[in-house]
Amino acid sequence: MSAHHTFSRRSFLAGTGAAMTAVGLAACGNGSSNGNGTSTSRYSLLLPGDTPTDWTRIRDAVNEKLRTDLGFEIEPQFINWSNFANQSLLKFTAGEDFQTALSARWLNIAQLIEGGSLQPMDDLLASGDYGNLTAAVDESAFDANRWSDGNVYGVPAVNSAARIHCYVARGDLIDRYAGGEITSFDQLEQFWYDVHAGEGIVGYVKNNSVFDVLGAPTGTMFAEGWESPSMIPLYFSSDSLLFVPSRDAATSGVTDAVPFWEYQPYVDALRRARRYYEDGIINADRLNVDSATAGALFKSGGAATTWAITDGANTSAHLSQLEEAVPGASLVTLLPFADGRDARPNQTFQADNLVVVNAAAADAEAAMALLDWVSIQENHDLLQYGIEGTDWTPVGEDAYEPTSDYANFPGYALSWRIPLERRYSRMSESEQAWFEWSKDYNNFTQDPFAGFIPDLSAIETEHAQITAAIGEYGNPLWAGAVDVDEGLDNLKHAVEQAGLATVQEELNRQADAYLASQ
Repeated sequence: MSAHHTFSRRSFLAGTGAAMTAVGLAACGNGSSNGNGTSTSRYSLLLPGDTPTDWTRIRDAVNEKLRTDLGFEIEPQFINWSNFANQSLLKFTAGEDFQTALSARWLNIAQLIEGGSLQPMDDLLASGDYGNLTAAVDESAFDANRWSDGNVYGVPAVNSAARIHCYVARGDLIDRYAGGEITSFDQLEQFWYDVHAGEGIVGYVKNNSVFDVLGAPTGTMFAEGWESPSMIPLYFSSDSLLFVPSRDAATSGVTDAVPFWEYQPYVDALRRARRYYEDGIINADRLNVDSATAGALFKSGGAATTWAITDGANTSAHLSQLEEAVPGASLVTLLPFADGRDARPNQTFQADNLVVVNAAAADAEAAMALLDWVSIQENHDLLQYGIEGTDWTPVGEDAYEPTSDYANFPGYALSWRIPLERRYSRMSESEQAWFEWSKDYNNFTQDPFAGFIPDLSAIETEHAQITAAIGEYGNPLWAGAVDVDEGLDNLKHAVEQAGLATVQEELNRQADAYLASQ
């Protein structure tokens, strides 16, 4: 894993070129004294979440090295998750002075691209000036995240080939109530009910999300996804309406996508959510609770399972606090595929997170130099894990042991790179196995619509109205808080009034054109 010697010369060359660029464009950033009486540019970044513990100390160490290597410093703005989407969009719209930000299809990248707020990256990436970045992010990952106009607008922030939504479960409770193993969705559901009856806690806790219930290709309550993880819905934006394409679209060339309620397994998932809500199997406050509060309930021993993803961060995120609350507790990363690790889930390989560059205010070359700089192992480790020997110690070739409270920098918003991520030394055996599985492209089936990103410019008005209808009538359905038949009737009526027919026709037109181009 260590590549310090390999990267050192690259670092010097990249740093030299970028430093010269930074000096020439120093007036573009906020100046600060570097202690030598000269001005050093300080660039702002938008990062989601709370400010990490001990961040000031680590930031100073990062900036000391950045000044030497690139001639500038960074001053990230941490924005709470509940406000990040709106605040980041407003900051882009207002032309505020910052370099990079997190965006994605599940955030507001479509609006940002349409508004010309993001810097296209193709020419910069092809320049050869950012070799550490292009070496750390596979070219296929860039291609899978190319926008419909053919441009790359963000660096895929990934630490695996594909991240599959799954569960992290209390291993001690699985031993007590499920005979030590859960290999199917039916067993998982029985486990939830048995734990609820025996312990008086909810089986599963999470904040509300359509993808949690309906899934793509797996979802917490989408049982068919665990039997056959081969369906990924189409949509203009992830907070709008999900459409299900025809299963023979790839061979027929006809997408024939229909609203999700015409796909019976998705309706079954909604009925399952409703039943769990009424039976106390899921947390009843899903509609309004935030993710931190839901996660805290699991860490305190108040739930048997919670949402997870195969990104290698499950054990490190939960185990220590869970052990403090429940001595003897253990964790299991759980993916109840019918075919186990022989399953080949469909994937688009589109990244959940993209690091984008602010076209209106960024020094694009300096921003790219920063993204290149964090693609070097020693720089990545400093930002991600802190100071070696103080905040962490290496374990073996690719693991680390945290030794301070600094271990939660949001790498997914700046520096996630598959070859650079270290494994938490206490990672559970099950998590380690699934994490390694998720890194291999060969363990997935490329979806027929893998590169399809629809352009919503022709249906903006209808899309906005449908998104509003989903917020009002869809969210209670995902939470299980309303009767399914009544809730779906209300949602259908609102979406039809908002322009369903127009949106559906446009989506199918674009999807058919995409298939014809393959």
